[in-house]
Amino acid sequence: MTSLAFTQVDAFADAPFTGNPAAVMPLDAWLDDATLQAIAEENNLSETAFTVPTPDDPDADYDLRWFTPAVEIKLCGHATLASGHVLMQDAPIRFRTRKAGILTVTREAEGYALSLPAWDMAAKALPDLAAGLGGAPLESHWRDGGYSLFLFPDAAAVRALTPDYAALKALGDIMLIATAPGEDSDIVSRVFVPGGGVDEDPVTGSAHCLLTPFWAARLSKTRISAFQASARGGRLGCTLAGDRVILTGACRTIIEGRFYL
Repeated sequence: MTSLAFTQVDAFADAPFTGNPAAVMPLDAWLDDATLQAIAEENNLSETAFTVPTPDDPDADYDLRWFTPAVEIKLCGHATLASGHVLMQDAPIRFRTRKAGILTVTREAEGYALSLPAWDMAAKALPDLAAGLGGAPLESHWRDGGYSLFLFPDAAAVRALTPDYAALKALGDIMLIATAPGEDSDIVSRVFVPGGGVDEDPVTGSAHCLLTPFWAARLSKTRISAFQASARGGRLGCTLAGDRVILTGACRTIIEGRFYL
């Protein structure tokens, strides 16, 4: 029997039971993909992060991969922040990823700062996705790889959305980001990924790779306060720094335990 340690962390969380929970499992070497997926399904959280040390890599400290209960994904911000929270000692931690390059987590005040790529989008009509969201967006935008963004007039319209998850799931593994000007923050959003096994994500770091440059251009500033209006809710500081997005937030350890395989 193999015993593996894991930690469950609430990321982008001002207090326990807020933000987005992620499981972090540090490994000495990679397990097979089927086992990684089975562990993520057992956790039944939006993401489980797995790390393996890279002592011979001058550019990274760990390899990092993320799995939802259904699929491996290309980028996950909150589980990267949670991984930094679990593994960090004194120095910043650099994670090597398969699709998103090197991601870095550093300490920032009472929390952490996470460096992610900044992603642009192009305006595009997306009627099937918009219909599945259950609202009437002012604009729709698309990025190849399965990312869509819908601009609504105000936070109330975003909060009122009632997506048809079955219809959206049938359209494939697509992230749908609904956003508007905020109330007590610069911007507000909700994020849905039914085709990736997560109907509504509590707080989505990767969505802010898109939201930060999108809103920086509209608000004419590079520092933005963001609130993700899920049932749990979460707050992020967002800074556009050239071709990078820097997200800040706190983490709370909630569970420490072991898997027995």
